[in-house]
Amino acid sequence: MAFAAGSPSLSMWAGWFSLVLLSSIWSSIFAETGAQRIDAYLKGLNSLKADFEQFTFNAERTRMLEARGTFYLQRPGRFRWEYQTPQRQIIIADGQRVYVHDLDLNQVSHQSQAKALRGTPALLLANAEPIETHFTTRSLASSDGRDWVELLPKDPETEVVRIELGFKGDRLESLIMADSFGQETRLNFSRIEANPPLDSNLFRIDQRAVNEFLSFD
Repeated sequence: MAFAAGSPSLSMWAGWFSLVLLSSIWSSIFAETGAQRIDAYLKGLNSLKADFEQFTFNAERTRMLEARGTFYLQRPGRFRWEYQTPQRQIIIADGQRVYVHDLDLNQVSHQSQAKALRGTPALLLANAEPIETHFTTRSLASSDGRDWVELLPKDPETEVVRIELGFKGDRLESLIMADSFGQETRLNFSRIEANPPLDSNLFRIDQRAVNEFLSFD
């Protein structure tokens, strides 16, 4: 698969996508049960747009990757990550499959969406099951003035082993994800828009427009 050095797998992309979604709803998460608040919000969510910056570290906490871009969500089950730096790359889910489009190589790698999303937070968008079905959640002690919440995936097969969300007031300032290889990724979000109108073409891949179209099922 055509990922850049330090890039995570399809399941990690899927995880990041749904965590951006969670960032827009956490303002009242501490006033009631987190799972109940998320379930209630998802019922009224149709689309989402946000800018992001991403920092990835290896097990020795050496920075491996810094990236920036924009992401789009259209429920149910469609999303698009546009990486502008350090290389041009687009990640798309169309409800059936997840596609990784390397614009410089003009190559697309793809995998079934059910497989790519397994055990990730994106399952919150893919079905109607409550959050407790897939995650254990708890509040963490604050050491930096932020309110921190931890999510632990229950699926032992997922590469994501821990998620931490850091909030200050009603704003999500930091998101940390750790994988089974000791790699850690921090995401910062800005300019979040809930329920904007989105062009359906954002979630489509034209197979005829690329040099290689590679399946990884």
